[in-house]
Amino acid sequence: MPCVTHVAIIGGGPGGYEAALVAAQLEAEVTVVDTDGIGGSAVLTDCVPSKTLIATAEVMTQTEVAGELGITFGVEPDGSADRTADASVDLAAVNQRVLGLADAQSKDIAQRLEREGVTLVRGHGRLDGPEKVVVDTGSGEQVVEADVVLVATGAAPRTLPSAQPDGERILTWEQVYALEAMPEHLVVVGSGVTGAEFAGAYNALGCEVTLVSSRDRVLPGEDADAAEVLEQVFHRRGMTVLGKSRMAGVERRGDSVLVSLEDGRTVEGSHCLLALGSVPNTSSLALDTAGVTTDDGGFVKVDRVSRTSARGVYAAGDCTGVLMLASVAAMQGRIAMWHALGDAVSPLDLKSVSSNVFTAPEIATVGWSQRAVDAGEIEAEAVTLPLATNARAKMQGVQDGFVKLLARPGTGIVVGGVVVAPRASELIHAISIAVGQNLTVDQLAGVFTVYPSMSGSVAEAARRLHRR
Repeated sequence: MPCVTHVAIIGGGPGGYEAALVAAQLEAEVTVVDTDGIGGSAVLTDCVPSKTLIATAEVMTQTEVAGELGITFGVEPDGSADRTADASVDLAAVNQRVLGLADAQSKDIAQRLEREGVTLVRGHGRLDGPEKVVVDTGSGEQVVEADVVLVATGAAPRTLPSAQPDGERILTWEQVYALEAMPEHLVVVGSGVTGAEFAGAYNALGCEVTLVSSRDRVLPGEDADAAEVLEQVFHRRGMTVLGKSRMAGVERRGDSVLVSLEDGRTVEGSHCLLALGSVPNTSSLALDTAGVTTDDGGFVKVDRVSRTSARGVYAAGDCTGVLMLASVAAMQGRIAMWHALGDAVSPLDLKSVSSNVFTAPEIATVGWSQRAVDAGEIEAEAVTLPLATNARAKMQGVQDGFVKLLARPGTGIVVGGVVVAPRASELIHAISIAVGQNLTVDQLAGVFTVYPSMSGSVAEAARRLHRR
């Protein structure tokens, strides 16, 4: 039996519900306090909805090469091909499907927790010391005593006083699913992962898109070669990308919006999507009553096993600001419970985390980056193979993308990789295994791949890094 008997978790997102499943498996009594719905923003307003929307956009992007593949979309009355027939998108139907899938996923997770014996309490939780959670249920307060508390309250879209969403024309990424008609011209402010994904998706759905970036390129935090490929694709598809253009403010003017830039220029559109980053949901948790330390941005400070500065209080997910991915949140939550309940545990290793940008093409990365190599943080050799030479890519009409591998000189141990391709999120897995298990390029190259396949380029890149 575990030495800890009762775990209280504030937040039902990936960090919270995955932690609850581990704690239940280890025979603890578990209570999850949740405000907005099990699954959190990842399931209800962020990952699941956005990737469902992007799935529709992905189908639309595939029509780009339809003619090359011999596909036509219509037939003239005389039986000849009608090459002017276009696919169209019913955004209301798309968003109805998006919200339906998110709700279904949330219910599935809640049912799983209940089957495992987890108690679910609906309401806003706050700390009252390190071993007590007070829940405002809307009809009164409920006190949950606990040996261990996990804070997994996530984060919310960042806004500015000069750029306030109204839920109709000026939107955060949580509000776009209320749209019933395609925007005539969407201005996306912010060229990080969220901004790039939504800009690419709406562009593919047939919307005119202007992407406002304060940096000199899109995706400033990603591999520079990958970002360059994506920006070229954006331009080719008709998107307007404004680099080095910092937003000063957004105002609504009737049925339009006006985005002002700091250099005096303005961009007018029908709608504006704010993708300005996230702020942690920690201000109303009374963390100070338990001695939990936060940084200047309000993010909870944690170590690599998810401990906060308060004994018995752990934190996981976006509220920690460690690496704002659902997969990382889930792992932080699992690690917290393994540690708190005395099970075997390995500290969080961010160098083994694989991530993906769900644009078209997708950009997947793992391990050390080219930027770190160029900065001298690690010595590594790199090889990059364009997908244009891959037989399967040619068959599918894939025009853009590459595979990049990074390996240590001498030992040949794989330390990083980048894949820019359709379904890069799937292709990165082989490289992730190599990075996580310290495999060499020869070991990676020595595993059979299917011919023809995109994954063949991963093995080929590894072969090119072979040294006698």
